[in-house]
Amino acid sequence: MKDVCARLVLHNGPVTVGDAAWFPGTGRNRAAGRPERRRRQHRTGPRAWVRTCDDWILVNTFFRSAPVPGDAHPDRPTLDDPAPVSGGAAVRRRPRWAVPVAIAGAFVTVVTTGAFVYAGSRATVALDVDGVTTTVTTGADDVAGLLEAQGIEVGDRDLVAPDLSAPVEEGEDVVVRTAREVTVQDGDDTRDVWTTELDADRTLAALEAREDTSLALVASRSQADGRVELPVVLDESAPVEVVADGDATVVDDGAVDVDEALADADVAVDDDDRVTVERDEKDAATPVEVVVQRVETSTETSTAPVAHGTTTVKDADRYTDEGSVVTTAGKDGVKTTTSEVTRVDGKVESSTPVSSEVTTAPVDEVVTVGTKARPAATPASNEALGRQMAASRGWGGSQAQCLDSLWTRESGWDHRAANPSSGAYGIPQALPGSKMGAAGGDWQTNPETQIAWGLDYIASVYGTPCGAWGHSQSVGWY
Repeated sequence: MKDVCARLVLHNGPVTVGDAAWFPGTGRNRAAGRPERRRRQHRTGPRAWVRTCDDWILVNTFFRSAPVPGDAHPDRPTLDDPAPVSGGAAVRRRPRWAVPVAIAGAFVTVVTTGAFVYAGSRATVALDVDGVTTTVTTGADDVAGLLEAQGIEVGDRDLVAPDLSAPVEEGEDVVVRTAREVTVQDGDDTRDVWTTELDADRTLAALEAREDTSLALVASRSQADGRVELPVVLDESAPVEVVADGDATVVDDGAVDVDEALADADVAVDDDDRVTVERDEKDAATPVEVVVQRVETSTETSTAPVAHGTTTVKDADRYTDEGSVVTTAGKDGVKTTTSEVTRVDGKVESSTPVSSEVTTAPVDEVVTVGTKARPAATPASNEALGRQMAASRGWGGSQAQCLDSLWTRESGWDHRAANPSSGAYGIPQALPGSKMGAAGGDWQTNPETQIAWGLDYIASVYGTPCGAWGHSQSVGWY
């Protein structure tokens, strides 16, 4: 039986325990208000009914008693010496038996005829459970028995000193530290670890010393009421600092949990906010900081251009030497994306697309190119083209005749005519010929480009072909 409270040595005569009397060798026992009980006599020794705090317990005495080591008291009766009994008579002792009796945590006095009782070993220790110390007097043989008697359960990760199997010594300290699981943040990574430290300051100090890097503890949320939680208090030996919304508030009592520190600093947090506990060993006054990061999540839309393409169309009625022309202008489209955006203290931390679609389709550019081969130009074809282009300006009849006379004398309607002395070039004999580049990049080879430039020049300087022809006749040039 555990928690032995007394040892009972039995001899001749009835043994009285509380209101019970047992008569050796008879198997009878009488108790006030209880019926007589009969039990078989065990061959190994007598037995007794013992009244404990809770109930009657039948104790069988299987072991013959021998002197208890270290129990040498000259005034205590032994097997060899007679002991005083009721009435002062000396009685020779029969062999005796030690009977362990469980008395539910209390010592009792047993009055016997031919028997005596002596108290078991007791020790007074300081029991420190997670920083709360109480003085305990115990009869447990080892630390495990002490903790069990106190109703303290110890887990595999918990710290107990001395060891559970160590004997309980008078005046010693017995320390129990409950292991708690905390979440540690290392940069962007988090992991769960176990600690037996009492506060966040010492937990971080131990972890950072072991890993040689700065770490933080991540506060969680209670599923019951949403409170901010950390399995340990913040700092048992110093004030703490609460940092939120750009302000720092000192909480004088650091031996509080994180939720109390936030309340003392008048800082409210919502379900999305993040709360971490950090340690700055350079700040001796408030080495522990509770850092609150405001987290906002919103649904936002953004637009991006969708590049248009280019389509080439062939035109059989357009001459190949006329080059390409854009017949439809291209226009970029618009793509609209909806995203879940997370901002931490106002800065975008992440943006996760939820949907994306083209809300305005792009319009492709259409480029037309000619496939018709232009017939080889001749002075005659150039003259016919010139008359046609002049007529479109309203210069027919005499004006067409003046134009024909003017350019026949200048170049003979040859679009490759070049004056070696002056450098004039082409049908209108532009000086220099590069002037005709204003009408087209193909001014050196295209009669139409040369004629268009020449007609523009005549109109701007002389008004009409006949005006230019008259000037040429009077001075020899126009």
